[in-house]
Amino acid sequence: MQYRTVPKNGDRLSTLGYGTMRLPTRMGRIDEERAIRQIRSAIDSGVNYIDTASPYHGGESEQVVGKALADGYREKVLLATKLSPWEVRTRGDMDRILGEQLEKLRTGCIDYYLLHSLDALQWKKLWDLGALEFLDSACASGRIRNAGFSFHGDLGTFREIIDAYPWIFCQIQYNFLDEQNQAGTEGLRYAASRGIAVMVMEPLRGGMLARNLPSKIRQEYARSPARRSAAAWAIRWVLNHPEVTVVLSGMNDEGHIAENLKTCNDALPGSMSDEELETIRNVAGLYNRLTKVACTGCSYCMPCPFGVNIPYCLSLYNDYYRGDSRLITRGWYGMRLMGGQGGGRADASLCRNCWRCAQVCPQKIPIPDELKKVNRTLGGIRTQLMLPFIRMILRRKKNE
Repeated sequence: MQYRTVPKNGDRLSTLGYGTMRLPTRMGRIDEERAIRQIRSAIDSGVNYIDTASPYHGGESEQVVGKALADGYREKVLLATKLSPWEVRTRGDMDRILGEQLEKLRTGCIDYYLLHSLDALQWKKLWDLGALEFLDSACASGRIRNAGFSFHGDLGTFREIIDAYPWIFCQIQYNFLDEQNQAGTEGLRYAASRGIAVMVMEPLRGGMLARNLPSKIRQEYARSPARRSAAAWAIRWVLNHPEVTVVLSGMNDEGHIAENLKTCNDALPGSMSDEELETIRNVAGLYNRLTKVACTGCSYCMPCPFGVNIPYCLSLYNDYYRGDSRLITRGWYGMRLMGGQGGGRADASLCRNCWRCAQVCPQKIPIPDELKKVNRTLGGIRTQLMLPFIRMILRRKKNE
């Protein structure tokens, strides 16, 4: 495993960090046995940075991470979790929440503690409530070791936050589609110039850059003499930047974990050739032309009070325009979201424009407006006409 150094404290962190927002699930809950086995296996292979947060998996993630770090594993890692602004109403809430997190994680100290998902509005809220004094107090009492923040706002706000406090680290969304979005490349370099370690989230845009590749994307990668998976291309591109300390991957599959470990073993800064970087630029251009909604599948918008499966609706909408078979995508929409499998509906037509989802979306997507487009494109008469055939096929398979 390759390790990079945090400038201000000298910690040596594995370039691959284990994100726990997308742990394996079973029957709608975290598959604890499998998740713990995966986390411990990654630690045994050299991963020493584990990232979680109280909202992940509806509050389950921190508890499972705490269990995974029992039996001596806590001493092998540096642990990160977050204070979510939407859970805070008073200065006292901050101490209460941190206390609950320490209990869930079964530890006396958080190594890397972040103000979570900041933008201009959430930054002002936490500033006004005394979050910086809280960080000072928590550090002085030994409850946290290093203070940082994660970010989903504009570049100007990012610079303002960077200059407001002696941060040890920050966490930004960064991948080859987001060079100009949010903090972007300029923000990455600005933080590094201040001696602040940068942890990168969403290197695969919620998995979009690694799965269900459009044929044009596959063809572009195939032209390169470098033979690697789409996930390896994307992660290697992030780690090609010397300013990056850790790349976080929300891993839930043993094969993906093994591949990411291999990629991060030798993805050194500046190791990509000019030809390889040109391949990435071409792939990014193709994605930008094909992608309709910049959803990463983070599920902060969930649950929808009216039952819409927002991330899946937006994922299939993107697949409809990126993929090679619109008919298959329409079938999946009808089967999974419009009750084609005989279950309850979760399609975009259920949206009632409450806008709660858009208010918490880190990507600032006007979700209700996009759901209207999804419904027009995928929820129309052509999909409804497919439903009887879908049900007939499912009944036949069930009876075989």
